[in-house]
Amino acid sequence: MPRIITVDDPLDPRLAAYRNVRERDLVGRQGRFIAEGEVVLRGLIARAAHRTESVLVAAKRLAGLADALAGLPEGVPVYVAGQAAMDAVVGFPIHRGVLAVGVRAPPRSADEILAGLGDGALVLVLMGLSNHDNVGGAFRNAAAFGAGAVILDAGCCDPLYRKAIRVSVGASLTTPFAVLAAGEDPVDGLTRAGFTPIALSPAAAAPLSQATRPARTALLLGTEGPGLPADVLARCETVSIPMAEGFDSLNVAAAGAVALHHFRFVAAGR
Repeated sequence: MPRIITVDDPLDPRLAAYRNVRERDLVGRQGRFIAEGEVVLRGLIARAAHRTESVLVAAKRLAGLADALAGLPEGVPVYVAGQAAMDAVVGFPIHRGVLAVGVRAPPRSADEILAGLGDGALVLVLMGLSNHDNVGGAFRNAAAFGAGAVILDAGCCDPLYRKAIRVSVGASLTTPFAVLAAGEDPVDGLTRAGFTPIALSPAAAAPLSQATRPARTALLLGTEGPGLPADVLARCETVSIPMAEGFDSLNVAAAGAVALHHFRFVAAGR
């Protein structure tokens, strides 16, 4: 069982990891991350490969979280504070009243993750997505549509940034992912692992509705505006999402959701 520790002083040194959360978001946490909200906390405790180091909850939330907290390893501290004290520690009104500090699991390579996926696997590849909302949304979509993993290039933002975790509703904690090194070629790695790379591009002539699903499928998404690099597109099958005349832009996470749904439920039956 976890250790329940009541804290009243916002300056209590045991709460240092939770102090000024937004400012700490900008400078990094040296191998740690902040998980925010009940759904995210439950996923972290029950399904994530990452270790929960401590939990901070508002006193009014403790009883409702008892079943989840019971799943923590023995000795993990659960700090319980009044709402005002918790707000003072965090630096802003934390209405959800639920935070945790997690320790990142050792990173895995893309080759390792891809090799462990079976026939029929679907993976999502993100290139140049620097917006935390988009990365979080992409992870949420990947989980919703059964993608086995997410591969990110070096230009993507950290999927374990607090806002990305929150937007993903914890999916970035539970979906296997790998971050490529700068200059590492995602297409080469995918083809070595037996995946067919399919790139989403508004310039593609073939509509998504006609795309079939290969045995092992990798869907590639690029940043809004520039999209995927030309040398990547040249080595992929390309598909587009037809839209109303005079408009050719969807938010990248929304476009990814449409395409993932197609390959998970529509093309899979062909």
